[in-house]
Amino acid sequence: MNRAHVWTAAIFLFVFGDAMAMQARGPLLASLEGSFGVSEAALGLVAPAGTTGFVVAIVVTGILAGRLRMRWTLLLGVLGVGAALVLMAGAPLYTLFLLALLAQGAAAGVFRGLDRVVLSHLHTARRGRIFTAYALVWAIGAVIGPQVVSTVLAVASWRVVFLVIACCFVPVAVVAGRVDLPAMDAERSISLDALRALLRRPAVIGSCTGMFLVGSVEGIMFTWLAYYASGFYGTATANLLLSAYLLAYVPARAGYTVAVERVPYLTLLFAATLPAIPALALTFSGITGPPLFLAVFVAGAGLSSGFPTLSAYAVEAAPEYSGPLAALTAGATYAGIAIAPAVVGVLAEWYGIGRGLWLAVGFAAALSVTIVVTWAWTGTANAPTAGTTAE
Repeated sequence: MNRAHVWTAAIFLFVFGDAMAMQARGPLLASLEGSFGVSEAALGLVAPAGTTGFVVAIVVTGILAGRLRMRWTLLLGVLGVGAALVLMAGAPLYTLFLLALLAQGAAAGVFRGLDRVVLSHLHTARRGRIFTAYALVWAIGAVIGPQVVSTVLAVASWRVVFLVIACCFVPVAVVAGRVDLPAMDAERSISLDALRALLRRPAVIGSCTGMFLVGSVEGIMFTWLAYYASGFYGTATANLLLSAYLLAYVPARAGYTVAVERVPYLTLLFAATLPAIPALALTFSGITGPPLFLAVFVAGAGLSSGFPTLSAYAVEAAPEYSGPLAALTAGATYAGIAIAPAVVGVLAEWYGIGRGLWLAVGFAAALSVTIVVTWAWTGTANAPTAGTTAE
């Protein structure tokens, strides 16, 4: 296996472990509530703690991608994630747990600020497909995350969950420490003026806005769906509902991996995400049983198209700035993941979790509007390629 294949496998393994870590948070809310004795509003801080550092790190690292020593930066990121997971497992106070979670998110952001940059240059001829495969691997890790929680809680403390997940990052650290990266000469450094010009492009504005809305809905579902379901199901079944939502990502993203090379980006995105609006409305209408699981699955299948499709759409518009664009789109996604669940936590404190979760329906509707506006603004459903160099 050549270096390109080794690094692709290592990046995919990191994303798999990162997804497991992220999806373990929601199913552990009830355990954290019992262990630390905190309120729903305080539990809502789990999402921003895990993503605030991530957003800052991924944006800064991605923008500086053309100037950094990539292999050593990636190694720093993966070592930081492993250390933070161990600290989370041993945290005696909720405040210390949140601080360790903040550090874990920041370290993950350092790695993921560069991982799609590396993939973009390793696989220039099939960037859209690789980005979708990357998202598919994330989905598989995300599906497994809640089930890891259920399995560990059946035999041990919630703290063991983070030690199990930390094991995923050991092989990645070995690769980052020992295997040189192929040359990344095509990645250009970006000046402040060029960054401003990039941020004014309709395709970039549309993709970042869309990513924020996708992240908002995903953050709400990741953080609160299992907690919401625990009001009428046992812990294992409530976690299974979150897994049903995430399980939809796997076949859906497998399909998008093929479709993204045949269907214009915004056409695919609009057709995929529109059914998520009524599905989310049905999910939070108070239904239970098979209809609830089906509604959650449909919502997951539609929304799973957002991250890979909009990421590829933005990068295709200016591939020489793949680092800044990957950072901006991912940063917008995780800003939504950080902010929206915290808002739901406050709404749940005031009006109850069932009403608070209707915020997800509003964000999904806004996503459809954003896709249509971006399509009209750019004049094409594909990534606009004219004038791709930011002056």
